[in-house]
Amino acid sequence: MEHKLTGAKLGRLVDKIYFPLASILASFLIAGAVFALMGFDPVAAFGGLLSGSLGNLNAWGETLNKATPVILTGLSYAIAKRCGVVNLGAEGQVYIGALCAVLAGTELNLPAPIHIPVTLLAAFVGGALFGTLPAIMKNRFGASELITTIMFNYVALYFVHYMIAGPIKDMESGSNFAQSKQMLETAQFPRLLAGTRLHAGIIVALLALLFYQFFLFHTTRGYEMRVIGLNSTAGRCAGMNVKSNTLLSMFLAGGFAGLGGACELMGVQFRIMENAFNGFGFDGVAVALLGGNASGGIVLSGLLFGALKSGANKMQMKSGVPTATIYMLQGLIIVFVVGKKMFDYHRLRKADSKHPAKEAA
Repeated sequence: MEHKLTGAKLGRLVDKIYFPLASILASFLIAGAVFALMGFDPVAAFGGLLSGSLGNLNAWGETLNKATPVILTGLSYAIAKRCGVVNLGAEGQVYIGALCAVLAGTELNLPAPIHIPVTLLAAFVGGALFGTLPAIMKNRFGASELITTIMFNYVALYFVHYMIAGPIKDMESGSNFAQSKQMLETAQFPRLLAGTRLHAGIIVALLALLFYQFFLFHTTRGYEMRVIGLNSTAGRCAGMNVKSNTLLSMFLAGGFAGLGGACELMGVQFRIMENAFNGFGFDGVAVALLGGNASGGIVLSGLLFGALKSGANKMQMKSGVPTATIYMLQGLIIVFVVGKKMFDYHRLRKADSKHPAKEAA
């Protein structure tokens, strides 16, 4: 029994650690081969990527800044998935969170120690309430969240574009571009390191990770969500309210994504512009998948994606490899991770079909 238990633990360890690492390594090898076929030097490209993301203090600051929103959107996907809900709407929730943050950051005149948390709270609540809409449709009408969350992305995107082109457009800037007013300085994050752009958003992301870990593994509601995520029928038979937990999971998911938009806004952008937050939501899905929906994995995956984004420009300067190839590299990583999950799923289904008696029992 002890030997079997050790083997099972080893298998889980391989799934959680070694396979993601192997996926990353294989993705870099394939990307290097593609760079060589394109006529670029892969060693120079990856050297530029490394120095641009981790080469000095300023590079580290940029990596952490770019990791912050994708860690939060990774948490958004992960906490919903723990309850068996697939949240593909973090992109829209980011935009709504950013909109609420910019309204609080431009219209309220408060001292910084109060203004910053109020702005973050506005973003969390805005994203959370927007995130509950697909959950309400799922609970009330049985609508698939795979469809509704994607649909709400476009609702959020075009609503925010309408707002920055009209009601909250910065008319004093003299620019013809659609953009909001700049946030007051009291609503902007302070810099954590002199001489860098590293802002306090990374602290918000780490606090969100601690909450995620504590909530899921040290509260009754977190336990219920995990049980329902594994088997909603078993959870219902045990007296757990599936609909209530679905709603709560999407409330928290939307809140995390809203914080992602707020952190980018309060630390980097300071105003909403067209397409300013594109990609954050879907990058978060990739971060959560690579990290196995575990808090530690999400941190490491978020740092990896942040490093890829921050080092892309230096890679292009040193080797000539276009920055857009970073998306190819990210895509390769996800292909390996999702491919492994699909393989495991079909393997389990095949095993179940060979033992119908066990299934009936």
